[in-house]
Amino acid sequence: MSFVPLRIKTAFSLLRSPIRLTDLIERAKELGYSSLGISDLNVMYAVPSFYNLCLQNGLKPIIGLTLDLPGMILSDQTYPLSLVAVNNEGYQNLLAISTLVNTNDAITISQLKNMLSGTVIILPALGEVNDLIVQGKQQQVAEIITKLTNMGQLPTDIKLGIDFHQSATIVDTLSKLAADNGLKLIADVEVDYLNSDDLFLSRVLESIAAGTKIENVFEASRKRGEYFLRPVEEIEQYFTDMHLQGALQELNRLVSDANVTIDVQEAKLPRFTTPNNLSSEDYLRQICEQGLQKRSKTDGIQNETNYTDRLKHELSIIHSMGFDDYFLIVEDVISFAHRNNIITGPGRGSAAGSLVAYVLRITDVDPIKYDLLFERFLNPERMQMPDIDLDIPDTRRDEVIQYVGNKYGHERVGQIITFGTLAAKQAIRDVGRTFGLSVTQQNQWSQAIPNALHISLKDAQVNSQRLQNLISDSTINAELFRVASQLEGLPRHYSTHAAGVVLSDDPLVNHVPLQNGNEGLLMSQYPKEYVEISGLLKMDFLGLRNLSILADVLGEVKDNSGIEINPSQIPLNDPATIKLFAEADTTGIFQFESSGIRNVLRKIAPTTFEDVALVNALYRPGPMENIDEVVKRKHSEEPIDHIDDSLKDILMPTYGVIVYQEQVMLVANTLAGFSLGQADMLRRAMSKKKINVMEEMKVAFINGAKQRGHSEVVAVRTFEYIEKFANYGFNKSHAFAYSKMAVELAYLKVHYPGEFYVSLLRSVQNNDVKVKQYIADAKKRHIQIVAPSINLSQDNFMITDKQIRFGLSSIKGIRSDFVKEIISERQTNGKFKSFQKFCQSN
Repeated sequence: MSFVPLRIKTAFSLLRSPIRLTDLIERAKELGYSSLGISDLNVMYAVPSFYNLCLQNGLKPIIGLTLDLPGMILSDQTYPLSLVAVNNEGYQNLLAISTLVNTNDAITISQLKNMLSGTVIILPALGEVNDLIVQGKQQQVAEIITKLTNMGQLPTDIKLGIDFHQSATIVDTLSKLAADNGLKLIADVEVDYLNSDDLFLSRVLESIAAGTKIENVFEASRKRGEYFLRPVEEIEQYFTDMHLQGALQELNRLVSDANVTIDVQEAKLPRFTTPNNLSSEDYLRQICEQGLQKRSKTDGIQNETNYTDRLKHELSIIHSMGFDDYFLIVEDVISFAHRNNIITGPGRGSAAGSLVAYVLRITDVDPIKYDLLFERFLNPERMQMPDIDLDIPDTRRDEVIQYVGNKYGHERVGQIITFGTLAAKQAIRDVGRTFGLSVTQQNQWSQAIPNALHISLKDAQVNSQRLQNLISDSTINAELFRVASQLEGLPRHYSTHAAGVVLSDDPLVNHVPLQNGNEGLLMSQYPKEYVEISGLLKMDFLGLRNLSILADVLGEVKDNSGIEINPSQIPLNDPATIKLFAEADTTGIFQFESSGIRNVLRKIAPTTFEDVALVNALYRPGPMENIDEVVKRKHSEEPIDHIDDSLKDILMPTYGVIVYQEQVMLVANTLAGFSLGQADMLRRAMSKKKINVMEEMKVAFINGAKQRGHSEVVAVRTFEYIEKFANYGFNKSHAFAYSKMAVELAYLKVHYPGEFYVSLLRSVQNNDVKVKQYIADAKKRHIQIVAPSINLSQDNFMITDKQIRFGLSSIKGIRSDFVKEIISERQTNGKFKSFQKFCQSN
């Protein structure tokens, strides 16, 4: 016999337990456990992490769920009901049950009918059965059993939980009830915290959740709890002393029978509905060929043979990897956006290296013109899901997500959960509140913690004398800091992933537990890293403020001058625009605003769009180390070394320095004859410093170079050269796509400054610092800024007669509803004739 805790409550029962999963596993191994079961309250947030950690540490994971439901007899109260999955059918049912609970306002036990197969129900020791016994209503326990069996649950799958903390009288009654109803007793000891002195941490968390204060902190902190993770032998002895070995044996049988496997699943893509019953492959080819014809006309493509051959190559790889539907889904979303005048970004990440994405207008950078590589995006020699992230104006992102939800169905589309944690300042504030600190006192603590990103309380204590003084001021302060330090990092609340949306060919609940999200969508209870291995397609719809600005500028230009500008057709080498970058006049320009990148612009002094993208790529951690070398070579202060003439075209755009990951791939392809797929594997091995793989590939590289007529000296030197820079290489596709967006904004700043600045100011209306900065920059361009007018101003900034006028909402202290009333009154009855008239109308 060996005790196994089946009802461990983790920190993912938000603000109800201080148990971290890593600490749980470590402590369980110390105490001699061979198996563990978690059973968080109503949710399954922790399940995949717990499952993997158990397997990694040689422990058998038992997957459970505790529901908080109205009593089956004492229905005016809620009681815990514990479910344990004994097989994968049971696990699937737990997903469905947790989803049911978290997508409905209130449920009762009767709603779980036909959802309990593959599970064992444990009526917890400290639950409704216990209360019925205490109230002398033990005969009504039989009614509970009848309700459960009427729902399809076999008596063998219903257990009465028994706890060694219970009195002898309760234990005797439970034993008789079990015998009378044909049930088995099972050892059931809840674990709410790891150590007995962690009771206080649980109490603090509960107070944080409830927004209450702890009356006597020191008295409460001295109390020790009973429901902690005890040594196995200790609990077994308790049950043996109470002659409850049978309850332990029943527990062992359940643990032995429980075998749930949570496997990595390949994404099951939704099937795209094509016209005329065409196959996905044929339809994708058709719209790509049509897209290429349109691109040839609008973008002036000269050598169509190169494009046709590349298109065939990419389509064959896409089809062989089973991703035809994926591209059709993404194209459909993009088409919806464009049909509804929602501009989209030029691309993000390696997707800009795909000609298929370009001709479908998913991206807007010509990959052949700029030597962007498809295999950097989708490598046929390494099975992976394509990853196309879509940039959308942040003001219109909801429309796109709603379209996807309506297109594929509410049950098949969802958002992804993320968790906010108790960071340093938040932990101090929350604990301080439960300790009864005033807002002023909480602010003192917060101000004593340095404003460093992700700083821990431990580091803050080391680096802040002010914090050290606060801690030493009193015993209550020392206790506050101790508790906050122990709670720091625990999940505090859930929120929605900023961009991620998941799609499935079947209901999401078949893969992950769900809850209600935002915008009328469901939301996965499993975070991003787990939805991607649960058979779901993840897409990122990123709301970009700068795209909203771009759309606003284009709208202003059209309204003011009647000119309709297609951002896709903005020239990327417009001399005045490139000059703006060379002079680092980039206030308000996406990704080029910081003082650091402006310094790089001044040093490099771009003369082409490629130079602008080069600066964007260089100003990153890692690539920064190459800035000075690029500057010297560009300005002829240092010779440009191409190593070998065959590499000149590859290295010339970056002055002989490998800046881009794609250059590593092209060098391996050109000099050593690697396929682009093999070259991508080499790039990955170098960036991740996989020494064994690199040594193998080095031999292949040298042999390939020699076979192509290069000397071993050149081959070795080239390999060492790319090895030197590969770790700092940046994704060229991403650099060019985002630089294109920057150039589009810069072009509008140069040629339509009034429209540019009014849109820029609107985007930061509530940020006084940015408003001042942008106004100062606008004045340098001789743009007149005028004060708000009760008769002329709208809600936000506006441009009329080449003047930018403040909006009424810019006036401090004015309410938005009052602004609306003023504008409405003006529209109805005309301008205000006097201050008195204005006062009378309001």
